[in-house]
Amino acid sequence: MMIKQFYDEALSQLSYAIESLGQIALVDPARDIQPYVDFAKRHDGKIVAVFETHPHADFARSHLEISKRFNAPVYINPKAGVYYNANELGHNEEVRIGDLTFRALFTPGHSPDHNAYLLLENSVEKAVFSGDALFVGDVGRPDLREDTGNMQVSKKELAGMMYDTINNVFNKLNDTTIVYPAHGPGSLCGKNMGEELQTTIGKERSINWAFQIKDKDQFITDFLDGQAFIPKYFPYEVEVNRKGIDSPEEAIQKIYEAKTIDEKALIIDVRDQEKFKKGHLKQSINIQLGDDTSKFETWLGSIVGPDESFNLVASDEAELQQAVRRAAKIAYEGRIVGITYKLPQYKLYADQEIDLQDFKQNPDDYTILDIRNKSEVAEGKIFDEAINIPLPELRERITVIPDHKPVVVHCAGGYRSAAGSSILSTEFTEVTVYDLSEAINEFNEHSENYSQ
Repeated sequence: MMIKQFYDEALSQLSYAIESLGQIALVDPARDIQPYVDFAKRHDGKIVAVFETHPHADFARSHLEISKRFNAPVYINPKAGVYYNANELGHNEEVRIGDLTFRALFTPGHSPDHNAYLLLENSVEKAVFSGDALFVGDVGRPDLREDTGNMQVSKKELAGMMYDTINNVFNKLNDTTIVYPAHGPGSLCGKNMGEELQTTIGKERSINWAFQIKDKDQFITDFLDGQAFIPKYFPYEVEVNRKGIDSPEEAIQKIYEAKTIDEKALIIDVRDQEKFKKGHLKQSINIQLGDDTSKFETWLGSIVGPDESFNLVASDEAELQQAVRRAAKIAYEGRIVGITYKLPQYKLYADQEIDLQDFKQNPDDYTILDIRNKSEVAEGKIFDEAINIPLPELRERITVIPDHKPVVVHCAGGYRSAAGSSILSTEFTEVTVYDLSEAINEFNEHSENYSQ
């Protein structure tokens, strides 16, 4: 037996390939199938099954593409109500792969249609692929299925289901059973995840808050408190995964044929903020691509709705191609209507740099906009007089911001303020918008280098 863990740090997403006797099962595979194809080739194996824990909200899956390409059945809980031809697995039903047995465990709480999969070898518990039900140090948030999916269930109901799942399912597994979750630290699907990418049932029994609270009402209260914002694309992603989605390659090729900018659509400039501020297309929003660990996908899907068309602007061809691929991870490739990296052929606009000394001496001469999340602000405001509008809400609430004096935008480290200030600049034509950027650290003595 061999278990391979695949980790996408940008999305904090984990998927798995399990090999036995040349047969390979995948659990929650990501949009790009190539890593799994390469794994099968390296180990001279055949992909024979895909196990889906639930219709995920934070990224698009490749289960349908893999199923078609390899004639591999997709297994999922019957409550998911998927549109494609799937093999339904209810609680305690089993599938044999090589010398291994996969036993479905119905584990609602994050979603009402969630399965975990217990892996047994010679009838001995080896591991559980826990999806979004159980993480390292946390459990999956219960507030993503109130308005979407086959079953729409209140967050309070789901919180109660999670209590039952922890106590009646996971708490009955052996201490030594390895837990392989679907997400790691930084995911918006939980709020208190540990840094490790795997754990054991025994460890979670001792450290995970969800195992410690024995009163159900208290569990529900604590569980619902302090959950993060819900990105715009999350409900869309649930439906994408319920329907299944084919390879993005055809759509990507069409994108590369669109070598001009569609001025009627949003312009998303993925260059770093220094380049953006020196010269950018009018009405551009700066969502920095960054490296492979940046949260570009999350912020793209939080700022741009799934029904909106947009252009991509990059520094060069390689950066553009990377941006397209990363947009495809959340099934946004079909919304891209124009691309360019040849900026010199366009009229460009530069941003004004803030006079930091004047701002320090005369803060009342500026409107200060704090675009951090509500939970961050609750831990302490940096400027008492600042207006708080979290970045994901900014485009919809921009009209409440006073426009009679210059606006200074800040976040915690500079990444989000680049996006926020560019959003304001598309609407505020009579006053100057400044990005405080990394200079926020001069004002925030408690800053912890939170950049995204």
